[in-house]
Amino acid sequence: MTRLMHVTSGPYAPPTPRRELTAASADGTPLYVEEHGPKDAPAVVLAHGWCCSTAFWAPVVRQLAPDHRVIAYDQRGHGRSPEGSHGSYHTATLADDLGAVLDAVLAPGEKAVIGGHSMGGMTLMAAAGRPYLRERAAAVMLCSTGSAQLVPESRVVPLRAGSLRSAVQRALLVSRLPMGPVTPLSKKVLGPAILGRGATPAQIEASARIVFATPRKARGVWGRVLATLDLDADVARMPVPAAVVHGSADRLTPVRLARKIEGLLPESAGFTELAGLGHMTPIEAPYAVAEVLRGLVRDHLAGAPEGAQAEDAADATGGAAGETGAGAPGGTTAGPAAAAAVEKEEAGA
Repeated sequence: MTRLMHVTSGPYAPPTPRRELTAASADGTPLYVEEHGPKDAPAVVLAHGWCCSTAFWAPVVRQLAPDHRVIAYDQRGHGRSPEGSHGSYHTATLADDLGAVLDAVLAPGEKAVIGGHSMGGMTLMAAAGRPYLRERAAAVMLCSTGSAQLVPESRVVPLRAGSLRSAVQRALLVSRLPMGPVTPLSKKVLGPAILGRGATPAQIEASARIVFATPRKARGVWGRVLATLDLDADVARMPVPAAVVHGSADRLTPVRLARKIEGLLPESAGFTELAGLGHMTPIEAPYAVAEVLRGLVRDHLAGAPEGAQAEDAADATGGAAGETGAGAPGGTTAGPAAAAAVEKEEAGA
């Protein structure tokens, strides 16, 4: 990389991948892909959101990599994946890109649990009608995402709901104005918009480094896609079990959007609401997000790790997300125990 795109030390710094490769999408765009963990372990594929990169998943990768093969890739125009051809910014292209990644990393007949955060979740929704998703996915996680009405529902701008707030929020989505550099002032502005009030300085720093590194053009053109998003019909035909994870204090995609998604799903694998957390849940609560993914592997993917490893992971989260399997009534909420775990992790415990 030619610029600092992430923090370089601490629990939010990206671990060194076991393997790096390139997946060619349907239009020829090369996508950066990295693998972590044992090559013969159950596969978990992670798709990041708007203005993020593989670095966003670093703390979740650290949780899962000891006993899972964790694959993360950069969406086009983000991280180390180029922008792609003119006019290639559509939700259908996101689905094409995910299919290319799965073809590149999974053996014939192999399935994975796939997790998507924000625009990564939208990628999974856009792919719901693609045959490859039924063939390649054992289950999916839709994390901190929405399927439609993002502009009017978002609460990033502190104005009353209405046409003025929607207009300002749409302008922010499509803007190509510079966002950096990362300074105390810029972090003070960004933090409340994308993280919960209890976010630590390390979490704010890690998030700002990733978000501010996104190229302006990619941020603006993908923002236009998000501004007119309508994937409700796609959610309703999701072909595999889907777990929904969301922060109760998410301002970008408020939790009511997540509950709408769960209501549209043909087969819900549970709803996890993380109390007090914002939009960047994999950074704010990596242990809880990882445990949802671990549970999907355990319940839906053959060859999942068994015994003490899975139990230890559940203990480490304080049970925060351990009841999110299908049939968990009303989902589950994580709060103070999650905050304590963050403090231990950042202190190096």
